[in-house]
Amino acid sequence: MRNLGLVASVVFALSLLSQSAFADKRVALVIGNSAYQNVIKLANPANDAAAMTETLKTANFDIVEARRDLKATEMRRALRDFADKARDADVALVYFAGHGIEVDGTNYLIPVDALLERDTDVYDEAFSLERILVTIEPARKLRLVILDACRDNPFIKNMKRTTASRAITRGLAKVEPASPNTLIAYSAKAGSTALDGDSKNSPFTAALVRHIATPGLDLRKAFGFIRDDVMKNTSNRQEPYVYGSLGGDDVPLVPVAAVATSPAVSVQAETRRDYELALQLATRDGWNAFLTQHPDGFYASLAKSQLAKLAAEDAHTAAAEKARLAVEEKARLAAEGARKAEQTKAAADAKTAEDARIAAEKLKTAEQERAAAGERARAAAEARVDAGKLDTPAAGPQLATLPSPTADVSRTPAPTDLPRQIQVELQRVGCLQGSVDNTWTAASRKSLERFNRYASTKFDAKAASTDALDAIKTRSSRVCPLVCAHGSEADGDRCVKIVCRAGTFLNDDNECEKKRNRNEAKRNAPRRERDELDRPQIQARSPRAQPSGQIVCDNAGCRPVRPGCRLVSRDMRIGLTNVEVCN
Repeated sequence: MRNLGLVASVVFALSLLSQSAFADKRVALVIGNSAYQNVIKLANPANDAAAMTETLKTANFDIVEARRDLKATEMRRALRDFADKARDADVALVYFAGHGIEVDGTNYLIPVDALLERDTDVYDEAFSLERILVTIEPARKLRLVILDACRDNPFIKNMKRTTASRAITRGLAKVEPASPNTLIAYSAKAGSTALDGDSKNSPFTAALVRHIATPGLDLRKAFGFIRDDVMKNTSNRQEPYVYGSLGGDDVPLVPVAAVATSPAVSVQAETRRDYELALQLATRDGWNAFLTQHPDGFYASLAKSQLAKLAAEDAHTAAAEKARLAVEEKARLAAEGARKAEQTKAAADAKTAEDARIAAEKLKTAEQERAAAGERARAAAEARVDAGKLDTPAAGPQLATLPSPTADVSRTPAPTDLPRQIQVELQRVGCLQGSVDNTWTAASRKSLERFNRYASTKFDAKAASTDALDAIKTRSSRVCPLVCAHGSEADGDRCVKIVCRAGTFLNDDNECEKKRNRNEAKRNAPRRERDELDRPQIQARSPRAQPSGQIVCDNAGCRPVRPGCRLVSRDMRIGLTNVEVCN
């Protein structure tokens, strides 16, 4: 009873705090720039901005200013107007999706009409991050800037450098906010670029709208969840990052809604609340503490499922690391020319570790699905309780349909989009030939055969398999070499056009070669090539007449018929005679 009284007091105090929290004024400016006029358009920013706008409106922000495809003048006006709204706000948020650039350690956000012919044009045509921070500086409690702008920037390719020492790098530069209670969130950490993904939203914004507005969830914890989701969905190629600091108290973007709770709180309501707190923590210690307090019942079964999920995820992480180390050891022994027995043992260890990793991956997937199914059952049961159709969800018949954690996960059916998943991974490691679709085509088979050749694997390329998918996922970098067409060359993971400077040309070896005049080419060429060079001139001259080999005789004597002439027989009354005729 003492515990119940303590819980009731805490809940009552939290309700008062949440009522006070909801008195805070929260304002937001959301900008999505997709329709760039001087570089290729971006597909996702407009969609990302729309999703973020809807999320903030659902979270009951007092003001949500949504803008898209802003030119420089429009963007300047939007920032100026929003500064007025942030002046008396407690929380001010700016979200920007589009192109960003870093010049000499300063970050700039780019409007859609920017040309940026020179590096110094950013001062006139773009907006510095410092300008954004000045806009929200008046907010009293929290200033938050979220940038989904770390894409690979096309402006850099053609931008002229006015000073050789002026640095322009990939992604955005690291920042240290000068004002307290200020956070700046990047979709990818400083110096790296972000991915747009294959869906309507970028991986970063998709995770952002899933976690950022969770009531009562501290922002630092929310961005931790966002980071985990993005790294998982991009195979660790993209890591979001947050700069700045907050105090010791939790700072949720959306406070917990006030609830009318009487001191006489039911045991089931207490269990439900404790479960939701443990779910927010999502740690082994949190779940064990919950089970110590509530060892039986519907929520205890859910908590045990969550613990099993955490254990499976930890086991998978350990197995994946062991498999990686085994592969590295195998490669090291092969490179050092170790004895065959050692290499054979290393290969066997790598195979065993890989099999263990695949098994752990399947178990993790099964436990995650089981926990998700439990959450769906909980939501349904609590909805029935809230509607008054069920006293408590303690009976929990819904849990009877959950898969057992000891089930044979090897029988998990292959996903229906397995060909597409493999194609996406093959594209990531540079082996895909053709486009990504949901069909296992001849191009897909050739792509997997390329992967086998360069990764020293032997997967059957005739059909898509989960084993092949798992193996490709373990590769963290490009496997197949980049092949560029004639006239272009590899630049990282892209093919770029070769531009030869004046006085040179691109030869058959894909190299820039100095142009030579005809005399120099003839002088330096072998005899056979000199003949070839002379042949067009010979053919261009008029043909010289050749002697006919005939003899003509007249009163002056006999002589050869002149070139270009011929003998003609004529009747000279006395007899036939030959006469030289020249045309």
